Amino acid sequence: MAEIAYLTDDTFDAGIAEGVVLVDFTATWCGPCKALAPVLDDIADDEATSFRIVKVDIDDSPGTKDRFKIRGVPTLVLFEDGEPLTRMVGGRSKAALLDAISAVV
Repeated sequence: MAEIAYLTDDTFDAGIAEGVVLVDFTATWCGPCKALAPVLDDIADDEATSFRIVKVDIDDSPGTKDRFKIRGVPTLVLFEDGEPLTRMVGGRSKAALLDAISAVV
């Protein structure tokens, strides 16, 4: 099983600097975030060579949350070499997430 790392305000820029990275802006108290977690775990296992998935807890990293204007969770932002490509708000199925990602990269 691929491990999904957590990034913080201090580690965020380095964590998304290279390659394609899907960032899950999440919170421990968020029900939809908990429902999305197994979907992301499954994608991380299947797509480990195509892109990485990381998480940012918005309560622990308010600077990153504010920088990317995260207003609700879960919010997923796809980055390539540190540049945001697309944003998705709310839960999605595995197929819908993969379709959205493949439409951009």
